[in-house]
Amino acid sequence: MDQRTLPPPRLAPLPPETTPELKAQFDGAIARMGFIPNSMLIMQRDPALTRAFAQMSAAVWRSDSKVDLKLKRLISHVASRSAGCQYCMAHTAEGSAKLGVDQQKLDAVWSYHTSPLYTAAERAALDVAVAAGCVPNAVTDEMFTELRKHWSEDQIVEIVGVIALFGFLNRWNDTFATPLEDEPLHFGETHLADQGWDAGKHRR
Repeated sequence: MDQRTLPPPRLAPLPPETTPELKAQFDGAIARMGFIPNSMLIMQRDPALTRAFAQMSAAVWRSDSKVDLKLKRLISHVASRSAGCQYCMAHTAEGSAKLGVDQQKLDAVWSYHTSPLYTAAERAALDVAVAAGCVPNAVTDEMFTELRKHWSEDQIVEIVGVIALFGFLNRWNDTFATPLEDEPLHFGETHLADQGWDAGKHRR
């Protein structure tokens, strides 16, 4: 599609200086991601919501997490793909790579059941992420039984916390057709397009 024919955003991201009282939250996003996501630049119209979202994100991605952050990124990616959010798929894949997930492992994430790059514990967590990303939710008692074989209750809460955070983000970004930033857009086009990914409405 020619750049000149792209539709305008459903709700435009505002410059970060629009809401100077959110500087700490925006700085946190930069420290974690390298840029302020357009999702937050849209959200800043409600500063209280933006602060709550930033606090939840910081809790999910905290450095003392009991679940490896690389796996959390992969969990967020498969949950977002299951939900069909192209914006979040690009973000989570690029975020996985930035965090140090090997590209070969990221490329194999949708064959995690059979790939030797994934452990039984990772497969159990990703099974729940895929099922939880569906509507209606498709998580079964059997999946939780398998999850408990590998993860403590504290770790399970963290795993589901990642999925729940992206449940919010998937709906937020799909509804607003949030424009993709250059870095995740490029990453998606380079690494995800062969798996059927397309920026679609997020290319604005």
